[in-house]
Amino acid sequence: MTNRTRLAIAIAATVAAARALAQQPELPARALTAGVHLITAEVAADEPSRETGLMFRTGLKPNHGMLFVFEQPIEACMWMRNTLIPLSVAFMDRDGRIVNIEEMQPRTENLHCAKGAVPYALEMTSGWFSERSLKPGQTVIGGLPKPAGK
Repeated sequence: MTNRTRLAIAIAATVAAARALAQQPELPARALTAGVHLITAEVAADEPSRETGLMFRTGLKPNHGMLFVFEQPIEACMWMRNTLIPLSVAFMDRDGRIVNIEEMQPRTENLHCAKGAVPYALEMTSGWFSERSLKPGQTVIGGLPKPAGK
């Protein structure tokens, strides 16, 4: 492959990523709480928004994240394809109690799964939960919407 071909491929990939970013509008946001901590979370409550998630975003504002709401509790798994920033994901039960937290690295396809069926997952910047001493089994996320199927 020539340098010219490599350059053309790199430019095409950059243009495709820029188009995807431009087409990804911010989702409606909701105020959540985690103990004394306030969170502004965009809500991904349908299949297209859950599939896109935080792909192609270059950053998050402080205390901002994305809440995934499933129609019914599922053994949810997340991956980081086309996600440019490291994230932490908390999987939560119907009462908002954190079941488990997983750390996720950008641009990987490793699966990060809930330890049981859950109706919610909350993605925040990497380390957000641990920096605030928020732990599975102890922390409840407040202000969650009812899942769409309820």
